[in-house]
Amino acid sequence: MAGHLSILGHKVSLYDIDAPKIEALKNLGGIKLEGCLQGYGKIATITTDIQLAIEGADIIMVTTVANAHRSVAKALAPHLVDEQIVVLSPGRTCGALVFKQTLKREGCIKHIYLGEAQTLVYACRVIANGHVHIIGIKDEVLLSGLPAKDTDYILETLEPIFPCFQKAENVLRTSLENIGAMFHPCVLLFNAATIERNEMFWFYRDMTEQVAEFIEKFDAERLAVGNAYGVNLIGACEWIQFAYKGTKGATLRERMRNNPAYFDIKSPSTIFTRQLTEDIPTGVLPIMELGRAAGVDTPLLQSMVYICEALLSMDLHTNGRTLNNLGLEGMDKESILRYITNEA
Repeated sequence: MAGHLSILGHKVSLYDIDAPKIEALKNLGGIKLEGCLQGYGKIATITTDIQLAIEGADIIMVTTVANAHRSVAKALAPHLVDEQIVVLSPGRTCGALVFKQTLKREGCIKHIYLGEAQTLVYACRVIANGHVHIIGIKDEVLLSGLPAKDTDYILETLEPIFPCFQKAENVLRTSLENIGAMFHPCVLLFNAATIERNEMFWFYRDMTEQVAEFIEKFDAERLAVGNAYGVNLIGACEWIQFAYKGTKGATLRERMRNNPAYFDIKSPSTIFTRQLTEDIPTGVLPIMELGRAAGVDTPLLQSMVYICEALLSMDLHTNGRTLNNLGLEGMDKESILRYITNEA
């Protein structure tokens, strides 16, 4: 994203906590892009100092893993100024709620505009530090403000830079459209033994028909949660053609196999990977929890959380996006909808 924004002519600052990576990027001076986007983007400021990175910035794009949203918000809180736009790209599920609550706990009273994107704009992989291969670019990515009344202003500001961002009615739409949380854990779980044997496979195009059918059953619970909140979600099979126009195929498996952006994505080398350690606590778990608040049964989502906790021997609840950690504990469905629309 930093490279792309620079190529488009914007002055960009790049921040990360990884000091060796930042030092190497300073020596490079910018980011080389290849694939669907090509060019070299010179970065004005490359730093581990978050205050320096956001000084004078109109827009702050948070492109970290979802597990880092709380720590990023905590680091930003003392340095934000009024009227800055902060966009989580992506927010995964309820990222904006985590971010807002953390800023509040840290005593940040600045008036900022907080947005949540449903997914990352790019399908991409790092070739080397400062060198990125862009496999595909999504045609449409949903975005909402928190509260929803701020969405129009955020989109108007971002439109010249990212015309792919499209208005969502609220952050429940962007949060519950976390399709990765439907795809990734299922593929990982049903291929766990293969991964542990160090046998490489193509993550999407080697999917079997039975696993694809399970994903749609798994996804049906997400759709039911959305329906309970009055949010008309896109099913997993339909979403592939929404995000990647022109992808052919009648079934989910066919669309997975025929999507060029997915074609060369390989399996991970370990089961201790973001597709479980991130997608469960920041994706599957909060969808399950929102279902609980709305009285929707989600047996497959719950099973996935508990099975993966046992498989990994990890606690994915304590720091995960439970209703309590989202600041929503004790709220019913109507209270949650009011909060995200006007009161956040």
